[in-house]
Amino acid sequence: MNGVVVFDRRREDVVRAHMPLVGHLVREMLARVPAHVNRDDLLSAGYAALVAAARGFDDERGVPFARFAAARVRGALLDELRGLDWASRSVRQRARRTDTARQELTAELGRTPTIAEVAGHLGCSVEDIESADDDVQRAVVFSLQGFATAGADDMVTEPSAGPEEMLIRRERLGYLKHAIDVLPERLRAVITGYFFEERPMAQIAVELGVTESRVSQLRAEALALLKDGLNTHLDPALAAQSPAKEGCVARRRAAYYDQIATRGGLRDRLAVTGLDGLPVAA
Repeated sequence: MNGVVVFDRRREDVVRAHMPLVGHLVREMLARVPAHVNRDDLLSAGYAALVAAARGFDDERGVPFARFAAARVRGALLDELRGLDWASRSVRQRARRTDTARQELTAELGRTPTIAEVAGHLGCSVEDIESADDDVQRAVVFSLQGFATAGADDMVTEPSAGPEEMLIRRERLGYLKHAIDVLPERLRAVITGYFFEERPMAQIAVELGVTESRVSQLRAEALALLKDGLNTHLDPALAAQSPAKEGCVARRRAAYYDQIATRGGLRDRLAVTGLDGLPVAA
């Protein structure tokens, strides 16, 4: 009996340790599907797959759990997309026309067009556009090419990265890890809590003793600092386009950029991820 309890606790520890992996895979998926895809639905499917992976994992096979679980979670996310992808061809076609019209008008006007402008562009009524949008929301159509007729597998499948591309990707992830590690304490707490631990902003606000609005400000400040810090090392030309800072602000930022550089070399940055590009468990 004690052996079963120990095993269950060990399995629970494994699940908890790899929950950020689910968040990472969900964010990766959300970046490649329309904005109305429900994040919570994907997270629920991912966490269920993680638990199932922990139950079925056999470490004697020599496969790292992170790699084993990632495959299971990705499969579950695909299944979730398939289950929601039941729109008819006519709904897809109408949605695609509307989406294309919005993109063309946005490029032409330099702003998001109104429904009336989209209707005028397509030569239909505002009611037709609203009806099409309602159909899309009900159908939850998934696509990478503006609501095309592809299935879920086609929409999220992408070619595997080559050795050189994977190396560059891993180096960037290493830089990001080091940049987060050397953020000021409060900014680091917000970034880690919100993005990696998937905790509600209200909970982070309570822990820091500030309002949710202040947490939102700290998050924006941290993201701006991370962006400039990474560009300083990875894309100096892009970093030069950022508004110049003066005085003590400039000195603090320069010190932060130096800390990123001295955090470690290429070997240390690559050690953050495995050969498959997935984060290495701490």
